Amino acid sequence: MTPAWPATARQRTLRVIAFFEAAKGLAALAAVIGLLDLLHHDVHQLALALLWRFHLNPQTHYPSLLLHYADWLSAVDMRTLAPLAAAYIGLRLLEGYGLWREKLWAEWLGALSGALYLPLETGHLMHRTTLVNGAVLLANLLVVGFLAFQLWRRSHDRLAARQGRDKRDEAG
Repeated sequence: MTPAWPATARQRTLRVIAFFEAAKGLAALAAVIGLLDLLHHDVHQLALALLWRFHLNPQTHYPSLLLHYADWLSAVDMRTLAPLAAAYIGLRLLEGYGLWREKLWAEWLGALSGALYLPLETGHLMHRTTLVNGAVLLANLLVVGFLAFQLWRRSHDRLAARQGRDKRDEAG
């Protein structure tokens, strides 16, 4: 039988991951609310006003990025974005709840959904190597690895318990 982590360390780790997943869901909710607030405004004009307010040149790199994404945001179809955002928010909050309550399905959900991001994060890190990109990839690897280990441990414990029952049945 495998040595088990102390329940409190396992619980604490699951709760940290649960909190992080719920925080991602709440951050996405705040972003959607912010986008909805901008829906009936000229976002490009708002971005320009912000740049002029802080005396920033719109032709430099980061201010021009702000203007680019302001234009992109104006073209977003909210009828497409809203259901996708609602699904993402719901998924993150559900995952956070399930991990907090130590549910098996939530560990599967977290491991699989986290693993989906690994190729994207790896490609992003290869395209632009920064400390932040590396930290995001490492954090996701740790989360996916921890959840996968928990799933393996549960499976191994069930198998060992089944073998123990089979031996008792044969002896009895």
